[in-house]
Amino acid sequence: MSLPHHVDVAIIGAGAAGLAAARTLEHTGLSVLILEGRDRIGGRSHTMTLAGDIPFDLGCEWLHSADKNTFVPIARELGFAINTSRPRWREQTFNVGFAPDRRAAFTAAIDAFYDRAEAAARLPQDSAASDWLLPGDPWNPLMHAISTYVNGCELDRVSIYDMDAYEDTEVNWRLARGYGALIAAYGARCPVALDAAVTLIDHAGTTVRIETVRGTLTADRVIVTAPTTLLARESIRFSPALPDKVAAAAGLPLGVDDKVMLALDGDSDLPADGHLYAATDRAGIGSYHLRPMGLSCISGFFGGSYARALEDAGDGALAAQAIDDIVALLGSDYRRRLRPLAASRWANDPFALGAYSHALPGHAGDRAILAAPVDGRLFFAGEATSPNFFSTAHGARDSGERAAREVLEAVS
Repeated sequence: MSLPHHVDVAIIGAGAAGLAAARTLEHTGLSVLILEGRDRIGGRSHTMTLAGDIPFDLGCEWLHSADKNTFVPIARELGFAINTSRPRWREQTFNVGFAPDRRAAFTAAIDAFYDRAEAAARLPQDSAASDWLLPGDPWNPLMHAISTYVNGCELDRVSIYDMDAYEDTEVNWRLARGYGALIAAYGARCPVALDAAVTLIDHAGTTVRIETVRGTLTADRVIVTAPTTLLARESIRFSPALPDKVAAAAGLPLGVDDKVMLALDGDSDLPADGHLYAATDRAGIGSYHLRPMGLSCISGFFGGSYARALEDAGDGALAAQAIDDIVALLGSDYRRRLRPLAASRWANDPFALGAYSHALPGHAGDRAILAAPVDGRLFFAGEATSPNFFSTAHGARDSGERAAREVLEAVS
């Protein structure tokens, strides 16, 4: 199927932001087309159904800040069951390697760090979040590890202003069928051209010319939702160039976070929704969710430079590390009881090159720069443009709606 010659609004990217923009423009009389490089919709959300009917979200999984998350009413409207049990990320099943007194000490240390960070965010100069760790604190490595889960990187690469801007209500829910499945259902009726990676957005003329690997089309207006990594590398070029946008994208790189799913043979000895840290004395550690939602499996989560190193080690490295960690924690019997099912490798995904954005120190203001429209014809969305819910699917969704409303204001 060939691309149309012209549309009123072209949307670059069929992730949560692009799909939300298209949904917002429904019934407006404008012709709309999403151009997506992948062979599926969803972007950095994707649910696989594995052996044993195990749903595996390779990307976003948790309805973060669920009491404010705009995907919650969408899930209810579409008939997706919501699991409202809270995560046990601060717990350690069986107390193995992390006894209650040590967990209490860590909780006190990280809460004190967050208090210092909040105070630092009121200072006139931005700084790296790591500047507010106490020198020599034995809990610093684990706090870096937590940052790799939250930000995709260690604390030295995180702006204290940006960290403070993130809105976390600490209400985190899940979807029995998977977050990626919800986003795919939400976008199912959107007009999308798949396998249509965009290479050039030429906005020099009276209409915007868009070059894709499937051909060229024009549009009156364009909403760009591509990840910051692609914009910073100019995998999608603008003509005339937009150096401020490229620089802002570079200041908001995607960190690395990856997951692995392991089938578990026999699960009566493990509690549903248990949790284990592989260790507490280093930043590069796995975080393990035991029998999520009662299923016969264990999922592993890795972040930051550790996740990148495991990706670089090749296929199977995440699963091998996860099995080694669980065996070390729970005993050698688990080596025969665990079987790799699937894993993500977001840093090697050519349409993402990472997981989700963080602002480098001194670059918290880049989110607003990236979000700003250009000449009433180019509009920008995506989780990296969200002022308070960046790094989340609902932040991306909300930004797509915002960009679509900016389009409507421009054409009115």
